[in-house]
Amino acid sequence: MFALALVAVAGSAGADDFRDSAPSSTYFTQAPTKTIPQGSNWYTSAELGAITTSGNTSGTSVTGKIDARHEMRNWSNEYIFSGYFKEDDVTDDDGNRTKTRSAERYSLSAKAAFKLLEDGNRAFVLGSHVSDKFGAYTRYSSLAVGYGTQLLGREDRTFDVEVGPGVFHGVTSAGETESGMTVRGAAQLRWRVSQSAAFSQTVSVERGTSNMHSIAETSLSTKINDTMQMKAAFSARNDTNVPEEKKNTDTQTSLTLVYSF
Repeated sequence: MFALALVAVAGSAGADDFRDSAPSSTYFTQAPTKTIPQGSNWYTSAELGAITTSGNTSGTSVTGKIDARHEMRNWSNEYIFSGYFKEDDVTDDDGNRTKTRSAERYSLSAKAAFKLLEDGNRAFVLGSHVSDKFGAYTRYSSLAVGYGTQLLGREDRTFDVEVGPGVFHGVTSAGETESGMTVRGAAQLRWRVSQSAAFSQTVSVERGTSNMHSIAETSLSTKINDTMQMKAAFSARNDTNVPEEKKNTDTQTSLTLVYSF
């Protein structure tokens, strides 16, 4: 709701504020600062965050992400890999300390988008796979095709939407296999709040016959120098149909360093 309100405020400035670039449906941690030039260009960012505790509570958690976008004259391709794990030191009744893995998730996605004649419009194909050892779905793979457009393309604000059909295949923590057709919708708002701060809101929903899978992330990043940013983010993953011993929603709050090149 907050993201939609921001879009409404931005849209009130009028059509003269829109720019003709539409480089891609997704961007890096920082909001775009210029139109991507014609030709073949790579834009890559890597982020990493880690927390280690000791004393009465001991453990380690690490989260990381690599986002690579390849811009060409007619194509805009993006490849994303992310991982998260958490390991705790547990003391049993006999006083023995052991390390226990309590979270382990890896995800990989690749998207190829063909730029249509009108600026901001594109046809895309997206494939993704998630491996989550402790999640409601231990494996979840999807393939989608569709149409995307940029509804807002100002110099400091962009808003993109996508929609299209797809298929999915998942394995639940109970060992049950699910597969079928889906309808996918996604939206992304990016707002460069100032020269050193950027806000981002992304939402994607896949609706199938037996489950609705949704992912949302809200982030705020601040610029440290020309290549480094600090990013605070909150993400949520939700499945409407999960095994009885699992919860529907997994959330993660993170603080990471991002290096762009």
